[in-house]
Amino acid sequence: MKMNDILIFLPGIITAYSILIGACLSPGPAVMMLMGLATEQGRTKALTACAGIALGSVCINLLTLLGVGLLLSEVAWAMLILRLVGTGYLLYLAYGAFKKSFNPPPVTASKTQSHSLARCFSTGLLLQVTNPKAIAFWLAITSVGAVHNAGITITTVYVFGACIISFVCHGAWALMLSAETIRRLYSQFRRWVEACLGGFFVFVAAKMASS
Repeated sequence: MKMNDILIFLPGIITAYSILIGACLSPGPAVMMLMGLATEQGRTKALTACAGIALGSVCINLLTLLGVGLLLSEVAWAMLILRLVGTGYLLYLAYGAFKKSFNPPPVTASKTQSHSLARCFSTGLLLQVTNPKAIAFWLAITSVGAVHNAGITITTVYVFGACIISFVCHGAWALMLSAETIRRLYSQFRRWVEACLGGFFVFVAAKMASS
């Protein structure tokens, strides 16, 4: 793998990773489930579920990369359509974030039953691969074309990096929101967090549409 090859794909990879971080920062079913696990059953089980979520992200990432690659090989203008869909979805997420910034919903952990570590891992995995929000996010990320026409080495590094980002971000949610003090602070400043997320989604959508 040559440095020039990395530099060619680096801007797209950075953009894709930025969208992924924004997705992980946007609270959803996975975050609420992790908070419940960390609060009721301990952080070890919550982090084990994070590993399952990260593997689920890898599965969706690979499937979208494969599907988009096959689509682009058959339809030349498919990337334009995919980018428009991704842009529209990001704008929809921006609208939702701005809406929640004006009226933040309460932060409540999802109730969880006592599970083994293996059950926690599989729960995180199944939650991620069946989560429509996660699938839509990965379609938006793939529409950037970060590693389109890249070799196997760069694609492998890209997928591995996305897995690490997913685990670290979801793990941070689980660790932080398991503490009552942090949960209260987050609830207090959530409208600003959502407003910043909304602005971020608008920025990335505009960049995607103009690329």
